[in-house]
Amino acid sequence: GTSRLRSRMDFGMTTRPALSTVAFMPTMLPRMWVKSGTIVGSLWGKGDGRSLTAMDLPVMPPVRPMLAKAVYEVPRVEGLVYEPKWDGFRCIVFRDGDEIELGSRNDRPLTRYFPEMVVALKAALPNRCVIDGEVVVLAESGDGSLDFEALQQRIHPAASRVDMLAEKTPAGFVAFDLLALGDRDVREKPFTERRRLLEGILAPHVARQRVYLTPVTDDPDTAEDWFRRFEGAGFDGVMAKAAEGPYLDDQRAMFKVKHQRTADCVVAGFRWHKDGKGVGSMLLGLYDDRGELNHVGVASSFTIARRAELVDELAPLRTNALDGHPWRTWAESDAHDGTRLMPGTPSRWNNKKDLNWEPLRPERVIEVRYENLQAGRFRHGGRMIRWRDDKLPADCTYEQLEAVAPAELAQIFRRP
Repeated sequence: GTSRLRSRMDFGMTTRPALSTVAFMPTMLPRMWVKSGTIVGSLWGKGDGRSLTAMDLPVMPPVRPMLAKAVYEVPRVEGLVYEPKWDGFRCIVFRDGDEIELGSRNDRPLTRYFPEMVVALKAALPNRCVIDGEVVVLAESGDGSLDFEALQQRIHPAASRVDMLAEKTPAGFVAFDLLALGDRDVREKPFTERRRLLEGILAPHVARQRVYLTPVTDDPDTAEDWFRRFEGAGFDGVMAKAAEGPYLDDQRAMFKVKHQRTADCVVAGFRWHKDGKGVGSMLLGLYDDRGELNHVGVASSFTIARRAELVDELAPLRTNALDGHPWRTWAESDAHDGTRLMPGTPSRWNNKKDLNWEPLRPERVIEVRYENLQAGRFRHGGRMIRWRDDKLPADCTYEQLEAVAPAELAQIFRRP
């Protein structure tokens, strides 16, 4: 029968359909300290990526999580199960007694940024386990929606600010897969068995600790409903995976169903590619109801040939571009006070990343493909479709964008 979404994150599969097992492939071993041929610890932990952790788990950090291929429709194939795709930071939790480490998908430990989650996870998880999931922040509105912008603010170098934000915007953890339990590495087990074990260790009451179990269904119509209905509350799409498949580290063994939309945007600047030989990205703008041009994201992922072509295409717009440019004050300290969206703010993940940009006279329009809009910006980078020289820049406003109605996830995320 059709699986239904329960009122909490303790939803379990009601049926476990048969599926031919996906062949298991050896995974990459984590980096280790080795002394005289003996592994003495992992080169990872304590939040700085260098110190030696005392953990002794069957699956040691760092682990590259299982990945997904992007599709734009819910796949309807026998033997698949579906989960929401949460809009947060992918995180693998390692617990060995009193030690807890939070690993990101890029080998950057998250532990120091979320001290409140260390406390919550100790209260919610068994003594020895490795769990894959997502770190999220609930919106201050209290309606159960997610706030990715607030989550991004949690990545900060100052310990005092980390502690303050842990109190102001505490994070939660949404669990969706199990890699190890006790002394057992369960990655070779089928997902149905891993899910059953995960349900067994995450009892319904753990939601009071801000630790949640993601819903799952074997019904594609339910997955389609999640995809359409809950985007406004923080779903980033829907995941589909083989019910009988193993956990394959760092391999694209799942599908992520993503939203896809188009918009006409003003091109107001660009950044050089990191090789210095072409255009790496174009800075996009939309006009708000006050007539101000807001930076909404970038168009990127150009081929080598296209990067070179864009240098010539953008060259005429570089002349006297800063004169009267709507973003000419971007480098001033008060330019990023939250009242306008402008380019050039520092990267929270990499403070050495060059985010300087070259201004262009905002006279040309491109059509871009994007997934969704959050806090006035494209959540992920856009893809250029074509120039739209038949469009006036003044016509590129937020009004053209599809409005996604806010949805309540209160029936899933219940505050303590």
